[in-house]
Amino acid sequence: MWQKLKIGERRAAPRISLALQGGGAHGAYTWGVLDRLLEDGLQIDGISGTSAGAMNAVALAQGWMDGGAEGARESLSAFWQAVANRVPFQMDVLHSLDPNGNGAMPASMNMMLALTRLLSPYQLNPLELNPLRDIMREQFDFGRLQSACPFKLFIAATNVRTGKIRLFHNAELGENALLASACLPTLQQAVEIDGEAYWDGGYVANPAVYPLIYECKTPDILLILLDPLIRESVPRSSREIAARSMELNFSTSFLREMRTITQARSYIKGSASRWLPYGRLERKLMRLRFHLIDADELSSINGISKLNATAGFLTQLRDLGRERTEQWLSHHRRDIGRRASMNGERLFT
Repeated sequence: MWQKLKIGERRAAPRISLALQGGGAHGAYTWGVLDRLLEDGLQIDGISGTSAGAMNAVALAQGWMDGGAEGARESLSAFWQAVANRVPFQMDVLHSLDPNGNGAMPASMNMMLALTRLLSPYQLNPLELNPLRDIMREQFDFGRLQSACPFKLFIAATNVRTGKIRLFHNAELGENALLASACLPTLQQAVEIDGEAYWDGGYVANPAVYPLIYECKTPDILLILLDPLIRESVPRSSREIAARSMELNFSTSFLREMRTITQARSYIKGSASRWLPYGRLERKLMRLRFHLIDADELSSINGISKLNATAGFLTQLRDLGRERTEQWLSHHRRDIGRRASMNGERLFT
């Protein structure tokens, strides 16, 4: 509840939890979203992230420890600049945002992708070279993140053997946890942690929402999504079919989770026993306030651009994310702490 303020008293910035979807280089769009949110002064309770979303979550947390919201903005910028600096080839930036283009893929990249259809990463990369590992070692202090992170982190990975989700909490954070969350099995070897092998968390949670409900205090949860919730047309070409199949592989678990939450809330609301007091779980579910920022601008571009980590393209994505968040804040900033700004029933049922 928002309370009436005394003269001269300032209202504390509302707290919110963030659910950050993965999406390769498109994670730079989320960088732009977070940059604008941090600039606005919102306070964070918890962050759930998968793959690129996990990278953004940890970069934000690292920077916050170093210098609050401004430090978080600087840390996110440094992370994505480091990613761009390690790209071994160039791609055409404009074509990457052209829905009819091929992302201007260089011949070397096309050849590498073709090889992944014939050979496993255990054959193509026996030394397990991964530039992300070097970036993390340079920029993240996992010891401090484990002990001094000011908000709760939930990093999702997929257990290869069981197919179950593994959520890494603050005390479990390390470079392997992050690498596991972003491990694409056609490109990288499975990441082993405590004797178990892990792949990209997107297979089971992209992102996981339930830890923000059950382990965080604020009822306000902002979903930051990179893949479209709805495709207006049916894919026809082999490239379009492959891209849509990949999207579904990495979004089905999230959609199912959100549908379950939405249906549970509807059931509670319409229950014939409403004259009885709500239980603890019912109260928690009914006070949730969901918000959504989705990357509509990316819905029509070629999916291959998720591999385009050149500086120009990442900057374009950041700017698009900032602009989208500026619009969202102008319409929904006052909703945070008061009411939901997302219609879950329309989107997920």
